[in-house]
Amino acid sequence: MTYALIALSYLIGATPTSYWMGRAVHGLDLREHGSGNLGATNVFRILGAKWALPVVGVDIAKGFLPVWFFPGMVGGDLRWTLAFGGAAIVGHIFSLWVGFKGGKGIATSAGVFLALAPWAVLGAFVLWLVLVLPTGYVSLGSMAAAVTLPVFVALTPHEGGATLLWFTGTLAVFVLWAHRSNIHRLMQGTESRFGKAPLQDGDSTVCDSTDSADPAEAPP
Repeated sequence: MTYALIALSYLIGATPTSYWMGRAVHGLDLREHGSGNLGATNVFRILGAKWALPVVGVDIAKGFLPVWFFPGMVGGDLRWTLAFGGAAIVGHIFSLWVGFKGGKGIATSAGVFLALAPWAVLGAFVLWLVLVLPTGYVSLGSMAAAVTLPVFVALTPHEGGATLLWFTGTLAVFVLWAHRSNIHRLMQGTESRFGKAPLQDGDSTVCDSTDSADPAEAPP
C-alpha cells in the first residue's frame, strides 16, 4: 500500500497541467514556446494570467493532496509523508507524460509545505513577492524563497522537527541545482524578466526574446 501511494503521488505530481493548458487554449506545445519550461511562469508569458492562475492552483494542489491525505492511510509516519511529497515534486519536474520534462517544482513544493508548515510558506511567499515585484525576476524570488524556507520552518509552528528541516534543506539545494542556468544568466545580466509575450495574429510561434533557447536550461 505504501509504495503504491508513493507511485500515485508521483503520478499526481506528473500531471502536466501547463502542457494541457497550452494544448487546450491555443493548441500549443509550451515546450516549444517561450522558455520551453512547463511551469506557470511560461504559461503566463505565452497565454496570460487568466490561464496561468489555474495552473498555479493545480500545481500547488499536486503537492498538497498527497501529503494531506495519504499519510492517514499508512499510520501517519512522517518519513512516508515526506516520501509522498518528494514523489509529487519529482513527478512535476520529471513527468513521464511529457518525456520526463516539466516545471522546476516551486508551486508543487509550496503545496507540500502548505500541508506541513503553512506559516513557513507564508513567510517564503512574502519574500518571493518582495523580490519579484520590483525586479521581475521570478527565478531570483524562487531561489530566495527555497533557501530561506528552512529558516522559516525553524521559526514557525510545524510538525516534523529535525526531519522536516533536513528535508527542507535538501529541497533548497535541489532548487538551486535546478536553477543553475538562471544563476548564470542573473550573473551575466541576461535573465528573463516576468512578462507576457502576446500571441501574434495568425502566428502560433511565440517567444520572449530573452528566453533561453534550451528548454532543459530554461527559467521557471
